[in-house]
Amino acid sequence: MARSAVSQLRHAWQSLHGLPGGRWLFSRVFGLLVPYTGTAGLLIEDLRPGYCRAVMRDRRAVRNHLSSVHAVALVNLAEATSGLAMNIALPDTARAIVTRIAIDYRKKARGTLVSACEAGVPDVSAEHDLDVTAAITDAAGDVVAVATVTWRVGPKPGSP
Repeated sequence: MARSAVSQLRHAWQSLHGLPGGRWLFSRVFGLLVPYTGTAGLLIEDLRPGYCRAVMRDRRAVRNHLSSVHAVALVNLAEATSGLAMNIALPDTARAIVTRIAIDYRKKARGTLVSACEAGVPDVSAEHDLDVTAAITDAAGDVVAVATVTWRVGPKPGSP
């Protein structure tokens, strides 16, 4: 039986994160498994059940016409961070999908950005919505955006 994408990511992180260049390689694997998110060029720095920290470099591909990081690139960063934190905590018998994203932009985003998310380990005994918050900071430590991502979590159909 083929492993789910989340199971593959969990295994890849466990295998790679401690190796030289392992976080970079894991981030590329993540980008291949989640192609749109891969366009952001994220570096996953820390990942454990219920927690993720990712970095996005400021580069032309994520900029807007105002010489700052594009609003949708910030949404992509926050969604990826919240998704990794929460999904890595799920058992293989559960699933999750985004149903809503709300984001508060607090200042222009420039330079290297860090998104951190503490999601906890969700209850998946029955389907329900779970709000997960990711905060994005710049190199000075200023919060540039805070996103609340609503995930519908629950057991996979046919799971015990």
